[in-house]
Amino acid sequence: MPSAVAPQRRSRENSSGEEDSQISDAGGSSIKRARINLNGDARRTSQSPVLPSGYRPNGSDAMQQETLRAGRSKSKHQPGSIVRVKLANFVTYTAVEFLPGPSLNMVIGPNGTGKSTLVCAICLGLGWGPQHLGRAKDVSEYVKHGEQEATIEIELAGDPKRHRRNPVIKCNIKRENNKSTFSIDGKPSNKKAVIELCKSFTIQIDNLCQFLPQDKVVEFAAMTPVELLRSTQRAVAPQEMLDMHDELKEHRQKQRSIQAKAQADQDALENLENRQRMQADDVQRMRDREVIKERVRLMEASRPFPAYRAAKKSFVEAKKTKKEAMDELDKLKNDVEPSMRVLNAKEEYQRQIEAATNAKRKAVADAEKTADNIDRKLQSLLGRKGELEAEVEAEKNSARETRKDITRTQGTIVALKRRIDEEQPNLDISGYNERIRGKQKANDEAGQKVLDLKRQLIDIGSRGQGKKERIVQAQKDLENLESQAGQRENKLRQASQDTFKAWEWIKKHQDEFEKPVFGPPMVECSVADPRYVDQIETLLQRGQMLMITCQTKNDFKKLGDILHDRLHLAEINMQHMTGTLADFPPPIERDQLGRYGLTGWALDYITGPEPVMAMLCANVRLERTGVGDHDTTSEQFELLQNGPIENWVTRRSSYKIVRRREYGPSATSTNVRDVRRAQVWTNQPIDMGAKRDLQENIEGWTGEITELKSEAATAQKEIEELRNTIREAAEEIRDLQTEKAGKQKLLSELRALPTKLAQQVEKLATAQQSISELRQRLAQIKEKQDQLTQERAETAIEYVGAVETLQARHLEVYEAEIMLIEANSDLATLAEKNAAQKELLVLKGREVEHLDKEVARLRNAATHLLQKVKEVMALVSEQEDTALDDHIKGLSEEQTSEQLEEEIESEKARLELMHEGNDRGVIKEFESREKRIVTLRTNLEGLKEDLEQAGERIQGIRERWEPELDRLVGLISRSFGENMKEIGCAGEVGVSKEDDFENWSIKILVKFRETEPLTALDSHRQSGGERAVSTIFYLMSLQSLTRSPFRVVDEINQGMDPRNERLVHRRMVGIACGGDGLLRDSAAENHHEVNGVNGVERSFDSVTVGNGDGADVFGDGGEGGGGKGVPQSQYFLITPKLLPSLTYARGMRVLCIASGEYMPEVSDKVDFRGCVDLARGLRREVAVR
Repeated sequence: MPSAVAPQRRSRENSSGEEDSQISDAGGSSIKRARINLNGDARRTSQSPVLPSGYRPNGSDAMQQETLRAGRSKSKHQPGSIVRVKLANFVTYTAVEFLPGPSLNMVIGPNGTGKSTLVCAICLGLGWGPQHLGRAKDVSEYVKHGEQEATIEIELAGDPKRHRRNPVIKCNIKRENNKSTFSIDGKPSNKKAVIELCKSFTIQIDNLCQFLPQDKVVEFAAMTPVELLRSTQRAVAPQEMLDMHDELKEHRQKQRSIQAKAQADQDALENLENRQRMQADDVQRMRDREVIKERVRLMEASRPFPAYRAAKKSFVEAKKTKKEAMDELDKLKNDVEPSMRVLNAKEEYQRQIEAATNAKRKAVADAEKTADNIDRKLQSLLGRKGELEAEVEAEKNSARETRKDITRTQGTIVALKRRIDEEQPNLDISGYNERIRGKQKANDEAGQKVLDLKRQLIDIGSRGQGKKERIVQAQKDLENLESQAGQRENKLRQASQDTFKAWEWIKKHQDEFEKPVFGPPMVECSVADPRYVDQIETLLQRGQMLMITCQTKNDFKKLGDILHDRLHLAEINMQHMTGTLADFPPPIERDQLGRYGLTGWALDYITGPEPVMAMLCANVRLERTGVGDHDTTSEQFELLQNGPIENWVTRRSSYKIVRRREYGPSATSTNVRDVRRAQVWTNQPIDMGAKRDLQENIEGWTGEITELKSEAATAQKEIEELRNTIREAAEEIRDLQTEKAGKQKLLSELRALPTKLAQQVEKLATAQQSISELRQRLAQIKEKQDQLTQERAETAIEYVGAVETLQARHLEVYEAEIMLIEANSDLATLAEKNAAQKELLVLKGREVEHLDKEVARLRNAATHLLQKVKEVMALVSEQEDTALDDHIKGLSEEQTSEQLEEEIESEKARLELMHEGNDRGVIKEFESREKRIVTLRTNLEGLKEDLEQAGERIQGIRERWEPELDRLVGLISRSFGENMKEIGCAGEVGVSKEDDFENWSIKILVKFRETEPLTALDSHRQSGGERAVSTIFYLMSLQSLTRSPFRVVDEINQGMDPRNERLVHRRMVGIACGGDGLLRDSAAENHHEVNGVNGVERSFDSVTVGNGDGADVFGDGGEGGGGKGVPQSQYFLITPKLLPSLTYARGMRVLCIASGEYMPEVSDKVDFRGCVDLARGLRREVAVR
């Protein structure tokens, strides 16, 4: 018989609840595995049999013969079903090969042996991702620990019409880059091609109705009826059905959209029409107003035309008047021409005389200017003479001072020569320096001694301060020994020095935080009733007892930075807590705890600040942990196991219930720990030895402080003596330095005498040279004075000539002015005689000039108006304003501007009598609304046509899809009802049809009791076991209709009780393998006791007990799977346990996972069939005895 064995599997700590603690199965009994050694000896860890009782022979030869006949029948895998699965370095397996049968395959084995690993291999090996498993997210996590690559090889049954041989898909998973590579029939391929191949066989790994892994059971239970309908169609209906459903949803959505659009347009149309009717009268009135406004506009626009005609007429008349005036002016000029000729000649003579007079006057002004310039030059020369006299006086004064300096310098030279000739004193500088250095050295030595004594005083003070702090701390510790809080702080220091230092710092700096920071529960909390102190301390771990609680995020961050970065404390536990105790309500009221044997909640027996209590509730769940003063009885334990309380503690033990929700409410385990003795919240007597030690230390440190004070006084006295010595030495040094400085100054002066003598000699020579140069400068000044006297005489002569010329020019002016007076007199006499004629001529000239300006003004006005007329006509042409053009053409030639203005004012008065508003906006809105009404009416006609077409399309698709859906669901309902009837219940499946195809759903109705009606299956009405039964029966109802070549269900029976599990198993075998192949148990006829365990023994021709090796329970299977030749899909049922005395059928195959640390490295060394025969022999011997 082919088989494959996995080498030693890596340790799986806490792989399941069964390895951590004893877990009760659905039947309430404990299941433990038995070991079979290679010598055939059976060693069991409990009274459980080596094999499940369903495998044990009952001694019936007829049954064995039936098995042999079944073994000779064969069945074939339908296309797409799994023929072989081979794994290497995958999850728990090093090497394994599975050979599943064509119909029902039961994969059994203890938890953690690798049953679900087969499910993972099928999913990943066929190209789907780990998200369909609900386990690890990365494929690299499925590589066995310690290996770098895993291999999955899956052989699918081929379709004879398309394949010459079975397709083999191989998947390699690399840990390093978290990638998978694929090959098909040994040729490299990709994930897309693998999935396409699987889809060609209608394999649906992503459909929970076909592929239900263990970790997806909860997800399947949470599937909505709408999602269940889609998954059901994918499982049993052709793709055309799904496409038609999608089309119906899409068309319905479009139909709804069109209906909504049509309704919105209809509402908008009615609204617009109502508004049109309401505004019709107002709009007509506004249109009349617009007519008047248009007439006013046309008249205002035509204003330039009558104005231009009037201006043109005025211009012509003014031009004629100007011509007449010019003619009169010319005639008048001819009449006065002889008289005017004489007058003009006299005027010309007068002008000539006046010009000559002006020239003479200018000559006088020029002569005056010349005389003034010469006078200014003469005055300048007089000033220069005074300057030269001042220079002479200054030079004389300088000479007198220089002679005085010469006399003084000569005396200084004599004195310096006499001092140089005197004897110089002797000065010993090195002797002074030696004496000063000696004094300074002694002074430095005394200063160093002072520094040493000061350091000694600082050290004495530091030591004394340390002793004082120790005394203060010892006195505090002594007080703490006598107080409960002090005892707790001592315990905190013993438990964690870092936490104790942190708490001491926090107490001193509470004002630096936003809200109070609370210390560990060890010092902040207490247990009110000492009877429960052991139970309460058992619930808290060390880290929770040392937890520091902050109330704000800023305080949490600030304190963390200070404790870690500044104080360098490592063992610190902190938590930010903003909640209150109101956020942690108990699951039931306290007065209900008595029926469970509990006296209260743990929160009731501990007191402390509310934030600290809330922190403990958040971490330890004190508000949900019961406390009792007596041990829990069996009845109370049963109540607690099925009740809302998961944690409780009694006088001796602490209990914690762990529930696996995905396996139903009965899948639970319980962790039990002993209650430890309290160490923190206890009232212990004072430690007298510690008290004596503290008192002795205080006395010793007090004596040491007295000795240190004496040493400090002695050192202070020596410092004062040394300071006096230093002051005296400093005064002697200053005296020596002063004496040395005086003698050095005298010596420096004596050494500088020759230099000073040379300077005085040089100064005497410079002064004598200055006297010689002074005589030369005086001679030069004398020469300048002589030249200045000569220049003054010449300038005086020039000034006399200029004065004479000025007198002559004045005489000429006088003569010219007399002649001008005579000419003016003659001209005035002649002008007086011709004044009347000249005035008439001037007036007529002014008249002509005025008329000329008037003509020009009228010409400009007419031109301006003509330009406006042209602009109006251009505007008419440009804007094609026919109304204005017609109005202009209809203007009367006789109409004046005043008449036009009167008409304009009249029309404006009519406008004022009418209602004024936003006429243009209202009319424009009215016309725009009218256009929108026309558009909406057109759109509504189109939408009605679209709705009719959409309804026809929906009706056409629905007529094809709905009957087929009803037929399929009807088949499922009949099968589901028969399945439920087999276990004494009732059920039916229907389609909930809504107007929206998006909300069509599967409706499952079940009834588990005779007295209740059929009710919808949901998470509120039925129990977990009832939902599990309904779920598996629904999946089984799809079996005969399924289009998928295989189906996988992992541990669906975990939430069922033994009765339902047995009935479901029998029905599943009947459906998956065909009713004709059923071999029922003969438990009633062959019931007896085997090793204290009730069971029915049965003989099998071939049983698989190995790491993934498989064989049919009744050989390789007969027709089971189809019944009357109907092909059935392959079925995988994964379960960790089997009940005794189950029903089996031909074609059914059981894959027993035997994976563990004692597996041999080579699989062919283990004869599993021999192990089974050996077990059967042992059972027979036990039965005989």
